[in-house]
Order: sequence, then C-alpha cells, then structure tokens
Amino acid sequence: MHPIPTAFHIGPLEIHTYGIGLAITFWVAYRYFEHRLAKRGFATEWVSSLFLWVIASAIVGARAMHVVSNLGYYTAHPAEIFAIWQGGLSSFGGLLLAVPVAIVIARRRCPELGVLEGLDIVAPVLMAAWALGRLLGPQLMVAGGGHPTNQWFGMYYDGQEGKRVPVPLIQAIEDFLTYLVLLWVDHRNRARHELEPSSPNPAGSVVATGMIIWGITRALDEHYLLGDIGQTGSILVQIAGVALVIGGLAILLRVHRLRRADVPAPEGSETSA
Repeated sequence: MHPIPTAFHIGPLEIHTYGIGLAITFWVAYRYFEHRLAKRGFATEWVSSLFLWVIASAIVGARAMHVVSNLGYYTAHPAEIFAIWQGGLSSFGGLLLAVPVAIVIARRRCPELGVLEGLDIVAPVLMAAWALGRLLGPQLMVAGGGHPTNQWFGMYYDGQEGKRVPVPLIQAIEDFLTYLVLLWVDHRNRARHELEPSSPNPAGSVVATGMIIWGITRALDEHYLLGDIGQTGSILVQIAGVALVIGGLAILLRVHRLRRADVPAPEGSETSA
C-alpha cells in the first residue's frame, strides 16, 4: 500500500497538497468568522485585513515553535528552517502569536467587540478549521503519521516507514466533536439570555470550554500517539496543553463569579438588624 501523495506536478511546477489544504482551511475560517460576526450585528469589512495578519503571524509562530522544539535538528540543517511545505507547524506556536495579533487588530478596527466576546465568536471557527485542517494539512504532508502500529487502522505516510497511527484523522474527529460542544454551549448561553434578558450573560464560557477540551486532547495525543519520551518538543506541547486547561478553568471561574454576583437575592432572604 502506497502513502497518500504529498505533492504533484503541473508542468515544471511542484504543488504541495499540504499548502493547498492550509489555504482552503484559512479561507473557510475567514468566511465562517465573518458570518458569525455579522449574525451578531458587528461590522465585517475589517475582517479581510485581520485575516491576512492572522495567517502571517500564525505561520511564523507555528514554525518558530516547531524549530525551537527541534533546535538540534535545525541547527544541523538550517536550510530546512523555512521548509513549511514539509509540515512542521506547531498549533500552539500559531496560537501564541496569532491570538495576540488578532486581539490588537480587532480592538483597533472594531472597538465595540469585547475581547472575550470576540474569542467566544471565534472559538467554534477555530475548532471547525482545525478539524478541516487536520484532514487537508497533516494528513497530506510528509511524516504526518504518529507512532508505528500494526493495527488494522494504521496508514502509510510519505517519509515514514511502515504503518502509522493516523493521528490527523483522530484529531479531526476530536476537533469536530469539540466544535459541536462549543456550538451547544453558545446556543445554551443565547437561549438563556433570550428567556431572561435581564440576567447577566458574561462572555468567556465558549472559548474557555474550547481551551479545556482542546488542551486535554492535544496533550493526550502528544503523550500517547505522537511524541517521543523525553523529547523537548513533546514536553513543551504537553505543558502548553496543561496551561491551556488552567487558563480555561480560570475564565470559567470568572464567568461563574460574574453570574453569581448579579443574581438577586431570593425574596425574603434579607435579615433585619
């Protein structure tokens, strides 16, 4: 059985399927984010310029994190530092740079959009994009598989010997299920607010839920399916996953406190002096 082709030629031009997959994923994310913004009554003419900056910063951050995590290899092979068509884009590295860039630009171009409100809007977009991106990105790149396996579900990947755990497919399923959970949380929040318009509805629960679920699954995937024991990059990914979970829990705690703080005391609960 042959691995999935990672490149094809149009005349003398070599086209990498990984790059095409990323381009499609970014386009879908852009249109979906624009749709979710417009649905909530926000202007969207600034989104196109935002995404240009987000794409650039995400690729730079993702590649930088990957290179730092595998510094020994890239020190010996410096010419491959910029070879992103071979894969090697860290999701956490992309987030680490792209999210702050997006927040700064959004605050300037759409000041009426709060930070946590914006993150709640974009969280399902990111999960849908990651689900699609796993299928059109790592699944079609060099060395995209996980640990070696002899199980029936193993697949062959270009640049790797033998059958491998199809981690991109597994992560696509994980991310799609997380996406459905985030849609449910978002729908529940809006339904609650429609039933009780005067009740507090602080932003943050959607993105916090996404941070917790994705942090857990990403760290577990790295530990059991991808990383080598003691490898720096693998350890950093697992630490980042734990940090993401802690951050999500902190946001959920804040949302809970804000809701409790604005809940009126039950009738008759006042005590007289």
